[in-house]
Amino acid sequence: MPVLEIGPGMGVLTQFLLEDKNCILSVVEVDNESVNYLHKQFSTLPIIEGDFLKLDLTQYFTTPFCVIGNFPYNISSQIFFKVLANKHQIPCVVGMIQKEVAERLAEPPGSKTYGILSVLLQAYYDIEYLFTVHENVFQPAPKVKSAVIRLTRNKRDALSCDEKLFVTVVKTAFNQRRKQLRNSLKPLLGKNDSLSSLPIMDERPERLGVDAFIELTNLIAKTLAAT
Repeated sequence: MPVLEIGPGMGVLTQFLLEDKNCILSVVEVDNESVNYLHKQFSTLPIIEGDFLKLDLTQYFTTPFCVIGNFPYNISSQIFFKVLANKHQIPCVVGMIQKEVAERLAEPPGSKTYGILSVLLQAYYDIEYLFTVHENVFQPAPKVKSAVIRLTRNKRDALSCDEKLFVTVVKTAFNQRRKQLRNSLKPLLGKNDSLSSLPIMDERPERLGVDAFIELTNLIAKTLAAT
């Protein structure tokens, strides 16, 4: 299967990926110095020169492909949102990210670190926290630990609700995550309190899994349609 490595830099990971004959590898790199080095070091490697976040991936891949990389920590969340936008084309992702972010993405409902991206990714992917990477393996050592996670597309082709509204509901709910849903969702529901007596509205967003958010989205859709 085609594999796209994000931000290969000087090819530390790339050299090992190229050894796998089942891996049809290409890379995307935005840094000119790294691009020049990669061209010299790996003469036959397909290199996309540009910013992964700005790419129209359909121009480069006509079939499903996997994503891998040591993701830049400052844009790792943006990378996952990009993956979500192309979820029907990306069946799997393996990446090293900051440990706290990895834990947040893989956490089940009920955790204090469970949040917006946790719900949105878990709607379409099974997420595995594979292992921790300690700071002392890097030179120079960073101030944070890292972790490797794997995302694998689940069987949901689509959600059984309005998917755009689903995203809005999740984001609105977590914008005030310490409040009960009847309060955190007021910006979306306005003065309409027809849902406020339902048991689900007693919950805080971190308690709801994907299926519960789908149910909530359908309730809100009916309420908004009736107003």
